[in-house]
Amino acid sequence: MERGDKEQENLSRLEQAAQQTADPKTMQQKATKGPEEKLRFSLRKKDVWWTVGLAAAALLLFGIQVLINWRLDWLDVPLRLRVMNYVKGGLLIFIMLTVANVIEVFLIGRIPNRVSRFNLKRIFRLVVVVAIVFVAISVLFVNWYAAFVSLGLISLILGFALQMPISSFIAWIYILARAPYRVGDRIRIGDAHGDVIDVSYLDTTLWEFGGEYLWTDHPSGRIIKFPNSTVFDTPVFNYSWPLFPYVWNEIKFQLAYESDLEFVARTMREVVEEQVGDIMNQKVKIYKHILSNTPVDELEVKEHPVVHFRVSENTWLEAIVRYLVPPKEAGRTKTRLIKEMLARMNAEPDRVLFPKSNLR
Repeated sequence: MERGDKEQENLSRLEQAAQQTADPKTMQQKATKGPEEKLRFSLRKKDVWWTVGLAAAALLLFGIQVLINWRLDWLDVPLRLRVMNYVKGGLLIFIMLTVANVIEVFLIGRIPNRVSRFNLKRIFRLVVVVAIVFVAISVLFVNWYAAFVSLGLISLILGFALQMPISSFIAWIYILARAPYRVGDRIRIGDAHGDVIDVSYLDTTLWEFGGEYLWTDHPSGRIIKFPNSTVFDTPVFNYSWPLFPYVWNEIKFQLAYESDLEFVARTMREVVEEQVGDIMNQKVKIYKHILSNTPVDELEVKEHPVVHFRVSENTWLEAIVRYLVPPKEAGRTKTRLIKEMLARMNAEPDRVLFPKSNLR
């Protein structure tokens, strides 16, 4: 009973860590750390200079306001009122920017969840921009009725002209709320494959992997941009979804019927066990735990590498080993496993009969 409680506690910790990152290694590190582990906050010089600069601009405008009030005879009344209105508006804007920068650096910057920190910064900046636009309109348009009429007509015209950007902005809110993908996830949407490096208000940027020039999952060196509204009508395949950022992969060999199939299966299984066995055992438990919380019937998912044989179309047997791997490490892991399997099976040429060069 005590062992089961401990295992359940470990699974819960892994799930909490998965909510904070899509990277399997980081997830494992967070899961093994104690609850007292906190984010190491570091203040950058750039943030300090921005805060000091914005505060200095606010102080300068405040000084101008004091100077105008002290020497009223410098400007005539209509001009003085207009200048004071602009100075007050500018002062309020720079105070808002200073406070916003402090909040973003010292409060939002301390949030340990990397994805939440990224999304909250985007939302907070949008709120700040809207507030600044509101202040600017208040300064420029003293007559609020005329301002609202003008904005209403402009909004009506722009509503027809900017349907796609508006739908992309709504899709951005949907992406934040429903999280079909997050920054750092590896996804496929339509013909685009890649790692998400940015989700802006209107579009998403992928760092492409694979592509038309590569058959592996290596980055191609290109980026892909698509409007956020694509998520409304295109399926999203997420290979790094937070609770289970792993995929099953296979390695296949063609063998002659006379091969020692028991030896082949044992060799392939042992190689995979040595490389990914412990990780696979633990992660499949997570997968089964997730399935148990859904209406889907629990499938027969093995916690260890499994080897299957099937008859190939070209009269050879196919030996297939299936294992679990992080999607971003699939290519490297497969290459390493193939080398080791071939080395062990080629050491027993009488037991493992591969296709000859002239019979392939």
